[in-house]
Amino acid sequence: MSPLHHLYLHIPFCHRVCPYCSFYKHTPGGTDMGAFVQAVLRELELHQQRLEIRPKTIYFGGGTPTALSETHLGTLLTGLRERLDCSGLEEFGMEANPKTVGASKARLLRDLGVTRISLGVQAWDEPTLKLLGRDHAPDEAKETYAILRDAGIPAVNVDLMFSIPGQSLAVWEEGLRQTIGLQSDHVSCYNLTYEEDTEFLNKLKSGMLDTDTDRDADHFRSTMDLLEAAGFEHYEISNYAKPGKRSIHNQAYWRGADYLGLGPSATSTHERVRWKNVSDTARYIELAKEGRLPAVESEELDDRAWLIERIALELRLVEGMAEDRVADSQKRELEMLQGEGLLLVEGGRVRLTREGKAVSDRIAEMLIPDA
Repeated sequence: MSPLHHLYLHIPFCHRVCPYCSFYKHTPGGTDMGAFVQAVLRELELHQQRLEIRPKTIYFGGGTPTALSETHLGTLLTGLRERLDCSGLEEFGMEANPKTVGASKARLLRDLGVTRISLGVQAWDEPTLKLLGRDHAPDEAKETYAILRDAGIPAVNVDLMFSIPGQSLAVWEEGLRQTIGLQSDHVSCYNLTYEEDTEFLNKLKSGMLDTDTDRDADHFRSTMDLLEAAGFEHYEISNYAKPGKRSIHNQAYWRGADYLGLGPSATSTHERVRWKNVSDTARYIELAKEGRLPAVESEELDDRAWLIERIALELRLVEGMAEDRVADSQKRELEMLQGEGLLLVEGGRVRLTREGKAVSDRIAEMLIPDA
């Protein structure tokens, strides 16, 4: 078996559950956090009995990883390093929410080797934050950003969301200018989508919220204009980086690298087999105590499923995808998209133009061959 070089840990705890988020998450409630940390480390040990794991990247997502106390974060991060050969580690990333990171915790993360923090700001104005159900104020986000910088975290990313109902173009652009003023290393800008099993989707269906493709496009184009003018490279549809500050971990996903996921609901992919862990924290802990892997779903990716993912993800990258990914049956669509100025085909690569980036999902669908 080939070694796994990318490790994801899902920490499902949130002090408040945001109404737009579809990831598995819940408030800590009565969860035994010490038992949870030991369960994650035990799952890693169980995988090590059959897999070679030599991480180049580690990423903590959620949920809110920084909702864990300093004691539990220390135990978990130290436990990982004790169990893994981290000599080849290139990036150690973690998601954080404002109000969950103070100066002491930030220094702890730095001392334990975290090299990248993605700060979930989402918006810089009070009305949008309120609609999104966020529990922080704009000034608190700025304070947390300063804490991370003062602690010496090597790279700090700001996560933002756009095309939110009631969010005007002027409000969005002002938020981008505030982000630029922070001198962030990286900015992730996500178009609001309405996901299954979320409060936002229910509100959309009831007419309380709306979608607007013109608003989507206006906000997206403005994002490209302002961030590129400020020196950011638009290297993936939703991601902008200063030179040398791209996310190594996320690039591995987009380029199709195998990865191991630990924690409740975490997904893994290895040699075209994909499995998902149980989405139940209490059950996850029980299985770990019993010495059993928590996977509850598994599938083998056939050639078509693999190709669909490669087209959908690689097209999002600035370098595009290999031209030979396009089946003969779709060459007519490829030529048509070129003619419309949405694609470039050069040097054996298919890349989105500036206009094509705004409709990347539609373009990917057109290049996927029929079953």
